Amino acid sequence: MNQKFFLLILISLVSLPSTQAFAQQPAPSASPTASPTKTPEHAVEKDVDNTVDPVVALREQIDAAPSASEGNRLRLKLADLLLNSGKQTEALAELNGIANSGSFDPVGFYNLGNFFARLGESEAAISAYKTAIEQRKGYYSRAYNNLGVMLLRAGRWDEAHDALLSALKIESFHYAEASYNLGRVYAARGQHDLAVREWQRALTVDPKHDAAKQALAHVGTEETIVVRKASNRSAEPRPAKMPAAAPKTAPAVAPASKALVLDPASYNYLQRARSASERGKTQEAVENYQRVLKLEDGYFPPANLELSYVLLSLKRYDEALNNLLEVSKRDGAKYPISYFHLARLYELKGELKLAEASFSQAANSSVTNNGQFLLDLSRVREKLGDFKGSLEAMERYLKVMQQQGLKPVWSDERMAELRTKAAKQ
Repeated sequence: MNQKFFLLILISLVSLPSTQAFAQQPAPSASPTASPTKTPEHAVEKDVDNTVDPVVALREQIDAAPSASEGNRLRLKLADLLLNSGKQTEALAELNGIANSGSFDPVGFYNLGNFFARLGESEAAISAYKTAIEQRKGYYSRAYNNLGVMLLRAGRWDEAHDALLSALKIESFHYAEASYNLGRVYAARGQHDLAVREWQRALTVDPKHDAAKQALAHVGTEETIVVRKASNRSAEPRPAKMPAAAPKTAPAVAPASKALVLDPASYNYLQRARSASERGKTQEAVENYQRVLKLEDGYFPPANLELSYVLLSLKRYDEALNNLLEVSKRDGAKYPISYFHLARLYELKGELKLAEASFSQAANSSVTNNGQFLLDLSRVREKLGDFKGSLEAMERYLKVMQQQGLKPVWSDERMAELRTKAAKQ
């Protein structure tokens, strides 16, 4: 198949926010099932009164603003004016003023996140989106979507998955952009059949979603799960009830040479497990993943990998470790996320040498450099006293971030600290 295509999907993560990646629509209402309301989320305005100094005029308007939300809107307008005048430091001061204001203004914080994202200030954008979500008591699908995009670009795939799934749940799985972005997360993690499912869901909701169309057009059969035409296994269960627009059954076709192939009963158990996991029914998910593995002689990589995630959420670490070990040994290059979770478990257990080895495998096996893998590798090497190795990983991390225009504000201080430690080693 088209491994190059999934590389392109990953490379696309490095671009600055676009209308395909970030939601700019109105915010949803405070109901988990309601459609988005008409609440305006203001784009940063660029018009100013040319009869006076525009900066002075805006500052006067900010001082006289009747509400925190109106003041924040004007401060975003002022930041945009300062930025366009080449005064980035002053612009950031205005933005940070909003971020630290403590005002109740979820729409303002959403727009602040968009502004920070535009500037490449990823951590500040993530923080702003989280504030907007908290102020809406978790019911802010557009902010969850944009948060997911920023986390995806930072290589924080698991957090991105959770944010995008939250956006979909709020909109009853009828949110095309969140489905498209969740598909990108699955593609990054090597879960290509789930990526296909989400892109199909996006097109069901929005048949004109060009990015989802393009993604599906490049998918080959080896990236999907197909069902054997016949099976001598036990009677298959009734098909699982999946969220809206998700396929309930896979086509019964002759297996492609590289396709993941499942017995019909196993396939339906897999869909039941996935549906239960998405709905937060973790024990039901565990039981159905285990049924898949029992029918598949203990190994089917998507099931082992997804089961490990559920087990981690239940703090059943030893069981999760066993499943991750199986995937990493047999298909680690295809699923580098297995190395990553192994490393985190080893670090949790205090086995730092094993954690360092697994983080290193995750970083070196990924189709594209993952910043989070490298950041964790640097941290663990520092714990081990390997300051030169920690510095090397941090340098690789910063190179990845700079290629994306996402250089963290704390990076210079961190690099100076590691250089000092490495020089003494």
